[in-house]
Amino acid sequence: MNNKPTFIAGPCVIESSELLCSVAEELVRLNEKYNINIIFKASFDKANRTSINSFRGPGLEKGLSMLYDIKQKYGLKLLTDIHESYQAEPVGEVVDVIQIPAFLCRQTDLLVAAAKTGKIVNIKKAQFLSGRDMKYPVQKCLESGAKEIWLTERGNCFGYNNLVVDFRNIADMKEIVPNVIMDCTHSVQRPSAGDGKTIGDRKFVPSMALAAKAFGATGYFFEVHPTPDQGLSDAANMLELEKLEELIRDILK
Repeated sequence: MNNKPTFIAGPCVIESSELLCSVAEELVRLNEKYNINIIFKASFDKANRTSINSFRGPGLEKGLSMLYDIKQKYGLKLLTDIHESYQAEPVGEVVDVIQIPAFLCRQTDLLVAAAKTGKIVNIKKAQFLSGRDMKYPVQKCLESGAKEIWLTERGNCFGYNNLVVDFRNIADMKEIVPNVIMDCTHSVQRPSAGDGKTIGDRKFVPSMALAAKAFGATGYFFEVHPTPDQGLSDAANMLELEKLEELIRDILK
């Protein structure tokens, strides 16, 4: 990757093949223009939605098939998250990076299953943990055979229905693993503050990215959507796809 940052981008959840293709086409264009290697992300199942009535995605089998199609058609590396241990093996056959959700980052069986796939494991720091606490999830993965582990900062609970980012966590986690990602979109959430759903404010996404850069982040995670306000999950904090290029350009300066 020519010592350039790790970039991860894509829609929050798999909504349709058309959405995946429109995002993938833009990522391919940006990769070629800036000589980077953006990893395409999308979830096949949002298992932790606030409401039981919220859209969750196409599920494991169909979702992996759709992600595989993106990989074959566009040549992009893939990342997706797992919520249960049995998902690790089939997911590992398709994606390049398996992500552990923040709420589940201490679940030993989930970490062990992800590590045993041999894929990169990206562990998101829980909203209730410090950066230094993440040495224990990393240790679980290392002792289970993981060859490469990333950590991701996504904010900490700040009272009820709010998050705040302590950017010192980036430096602390870099003492544990060399690649520390800033989740620039989930960190602007206001969890469960929207009458049965999580809301947020995407206008702060660029500032989150540039502040993380100042603290030494080695990668950046963005959920993006051509029309985020119409998105079926995390609509309020997804970045407009058309604004991704400018932000990447600013980070690369």
